[in-house]
Parts: sequence; structure tokens; C-alpha cells
Amino acid sequence: IGMDWSSCFPKICLLLFPVLALALTSGVHSHDRVKVFEVRSFGAIADGKTDDSKAFLDAWNHACQYKSGVRRRLLIPHGTYMVWPVVFKGPCTGPIVFTLKGVVKAPVDKSTFSLDHWITFQHLSRLLINGGGTFDGQGPYAWPENECACKSLPASMRFNFVNNTWIRRISSVDSKSFHFVVFKCDDLEFRRVRIIAPDESPNTDGIHIGDSSRIKIADSMIATGDDCVSVGPGSKDVEVVGVHCGPGHGFSVGSLGRYPNEADVVGLSVRGCTMVGTQNGVRIKTWASPLKSSVHNISFHDITMKDVLNPIIIDQEYCPRGGCPKQPGSNVQINGVSFTQIRGTSASEVAVSLVCSPNVPCKNINLHNIDLAYPGGGGHAKSRCAHVNGRSGGVQNPLSCI
Repeated sequence: IGMDWSSCFPKICLLLFPVLALALTSGVHSHDRVKVFEVRSFGAIADGKTDDSKAFLDAWNHACQYKSGVRRRLLIPHGTYMVWPVVFKGPCTGPIVFTLKGVVKAPVDKSTFSLDHWITFQHLSRLLINGGGTFDGQGPYAWPENECACKSLPASMRFNFVNNTWIRRISSVDSKSFHFVVFKCDDLEFRRVRIIAPDESPNTDGIHIGDSSRIKIADSMIATGDDCVSVGPGSKDVEVVGVHCGPGHGFSVGSLGRYPNEADVVGLSVRGCTMVGTQNGVRIKTWASPLKSSVHNISFHDITMKDVLNPIIIDQEYCPRGGCPKQPGSNVQINGVSFTQIRGTSASEVAVSLVCSPNVPCKNINLHNIDLAYPGGGGHAKSRCAHVNGRSGGVQNPLSCI
């Protein structure tokens, strides 16, 4: 039976048109359904001198409280912005993308040096910070105020009570103090972050974590004047993967045992990292004090070191500036720490130093496949141990003291 398709085709089109129209209107791609809040639309000048803080906060508040179901983006386009200390507060009505393409500069007025923050994100969930831009803390104006490395200066960025958040392709340069501080947070990921400050800049830790869980730092570069990553009391399930560290003071757990009621550190994995010219490599540091807490389930794996002064170190007599009162020993229990597949060169003769406490000796310390050469004069690399219980296996250079 023959059929005249030419006569049917217009009818089919008429039948399908409403269906196609409905699909096109209801199935808009998410990237087309974004409400953009651009800071210049709220009065930002972007001349690097005028205070743009109000424009940033106004843009944030509008984005945060926007009621529509579409995604919202706060956009900081190319340009240089001067922003005084601000707090971007939640909770918000939905997820926000904070896109920085320009450079945001911190103030250099000394009246701001007594604050503990410059940029703070607080009480938020489902935040994405991206864009490839830079936060410039202008630290050289403040570091002379802290030559003793004992004063509190503003951290560049603080995350307080922030959950389910991603920080990607952002740079932080020349922070006055810590670059990033993570406090009381859960499920944060730093990826492809770039952190830079001179090696002599005081207390410029790259990322400091405290009282937080499920924090991941990946595929990033940290070159600073203090710890690349410091894991403080109350940290749980922290991952550091594929990070280049140096210069700086390395990856540190602690310091611990300095203040009353510190929560334990549980679960840290540092792996696939490279360290170049750092003061320390992988380190756990506790004060010799009567205050009790514990560190357990820690893994340092597959790490390459080049000219690192103290590649592997447990220091339970931590006293960075000297003059600490004589104490019988630390009361922080270290249990279940593995150092595996660590290789490279040590800038000092003692490549492995495990000095634990006579009060609570370290337990279940595992050294496996350690190959750290000492290219300087005076012989081979050495190891030093005190009050350590554990085991060693595989390649052991220097010879294990466990």
C-alpha cells in the first residue's frame, strides 16, 4: 500500500511542535540559567585604591538572598580591587559560585592589623570559589610588625562553619599571616590552588585546619614562609594529595598540647607529594606539657624530597622560640603513624628523627621503604629515635632506629 508522505509531514510537524517547544523551554542547560551579580554593577571602581568593600558586600547579599531557583554567581571581573575586611555571611537561599577573575588587594592601614581576618566566609554550604584570580594580602607592609613571629596578624581567608564547598583555581599571595584558615568545617576541597609568599615571611602557613573534617587539598602548589599545610587539634579525615611544597616548613600535624581541651587529630593521609628546599618534610609536633590528647591513624606515603632539612620528624619537645619551662614530657599520645615510600635527599645528616615522649611513648610507628640520601660531607644519613615502638621494613636509608 502506497502512502503520500509529503502530505503527512506537515501534520507530523504540527503534532511534534508543542512537544519540542516544551522540551526547549523546560530543558535549558544549567549554564544558561545563571543569575550573575557583578560587583561593578553594585559600585565597585576597580582602580586598586578606592574601597570596594560595600560593593562586594552588596553583591554578595543580593546573590545570597536571591529567591529564584536558578544558580547564582557573584562575579569579580578582571581589574584590581581594594577590599577592606569583610565577612560573607550565610545561610543563603541556595548554592553560590564566587568567581574571581581579577586581583583583590588587602588594605595596608595598620588599624586593620589587629584583626584576625581579611576575607571570611561564614555559615555557608554549597559554595564554589573559582575563576583563576588572586587574593593579594600585601603582607610586606605588615611583616615588619611581626619580626618575632609571635604577633597575630590577619589571615587572608577564613572559612568558619562552611560545608560542602570547593575552592578551585585561586591564588593567594603575600598573606599577612595564614593564607587560608579552615575552622569548624566539613567537606571542603582545595584543588589547583596556588599559594605564594617569601620563605622569610613570618607565620604565613598555607592552609591551616582545625576542628574540621573531610578536608581535601589536591593538585596545588604552596611556597610560603611557614607550614605548607598545618593540621591542628580536632582535625579528622584530612587528605593532602599531589601537592608541591617549598619553600616552607613542610606538612605538619600540630602543634598540639599547648591549650586545654584540645580535641584529637584522627585520620590524615599525605600522598603523592613533592617537597623542595623545605625546613621540614613530614612532621608531628607537640609541646612538652601536662595537657592530654592524641594523634592516630596518620599516613605519609609516596613523597619525594629534595634538599629537605628535616625530612621525617616527630618532635614531642616542640619549643620554637626556646625558653620553654622544663617539663617531664609531652602527654599527647601518638599512635598508628606510617611513613612509606619516602625518597630523595636530606639537607642534614639526621634524615629521620623520631623523638617521642617518655610519658606516653609513640606506638605503632611504621617505617617502610625509606631512601633518603645525605649528599653533604661527614658520611651517610642517620636516624635518631627516643621512646618509639613500631617496626621497619624494606629499604632503610638511613638505617632504622626502630
